[in-house]
Amino acid sequence: MSSTSYQTQSNSWHGKINLIYANQNNTTKITHNHTQAPLKIQQPFYPEGTEICHSVILHTAGGIVGGDQLSYNIHLQPNSRALITTTSASKIYRSPEKTAQQTINIKLDSDAHLEWLPQETIIFKNAKFRQDIKIELQPKSTLLLWEINRFGRTASGETFTTGHWRSNIEIWQQNHPIWIDRQQLIGSPQTINSQHTLAGFPLTATLTYIGNPISTETLQKIRQLSQHNPDQTQTGTTRLSNGLICRYRGHSTPEARTWLINIWDILRQTYQNRPSCPPRVWPV
Repeated sequence: MSSTSYQTQSNSWHGKINLIYANQNNTTKITHNHTQAPLKIQQPFYPEGTEICHSVILHTAGGIVGGDQLSYNIHLQPNSRALITTTSASKIYRSPEKTAQQTINIKLDSDAHLEWLPQETIIFKNAKFRQDIKIELQPKSTLLLWEINRFGRTASGETFTTGHWRSNIEIWQQNHPIWIDRQQLIGSPQTINSQHTLAGFPLTATLTYIGNPISTETLQKIRQLSQHNPDQTQTGTTRLSNGLICRYRGHSTPEARTWLINIWDILRQTYQNRPSCPPRVWPV
């Protein structure tokens, strides 16, 4: 395991984290760990037993600014199982000129299972941020991926009236596209209020599950979680050929997290016969 630091003369961070997980005697271990500041990986822990490795990524700089480039390369070898999260919310600071970029590449070998569950991202007014996620799956591998985005520091009255956010997600299996999702928001009053974008809600969340066909019974259980007041929260669930997509628009981060955890719990109970296990670093 090694760790290095690299910061350009313009004070932009070029952080990296490269992880390989392997199943050794029914224990999932990190067999390769290379990090470059400001990214670090904490010591793995096993609250569910040795089969599933819980890992926590730490961003030591405290926030992401224009010009920063962060890259994540995650590889789960056959039969390995990992849950990866972050120590706290990610903050994208305002940057009127440069764009902050985050690139995530994930490879899952046969019978590998990954739960990629970062805490929320807060995109400040006048921030510029681009995230690219590419995931390659092999037969019998499964993926649960979520993200929570808050546009503007709404607790202090800030709204996302300026700025630029882009997200590109590609999920492939054996060179065939399973799910491709490209989104962008250009901050403006129209963006905040349009029914086609935020519809007045400052917070969005998305959960993507790929790996098992979703039965009608399971789909109904998940949709029953979504009986909300449409003026306060809007949700939707779409069944895919081998998984599902769940989307949320609302105001409350704890509410969004609870909704995601409840879906995660249903999927785990159905396909793994085990309950969800929220990491200890998450807010209570």
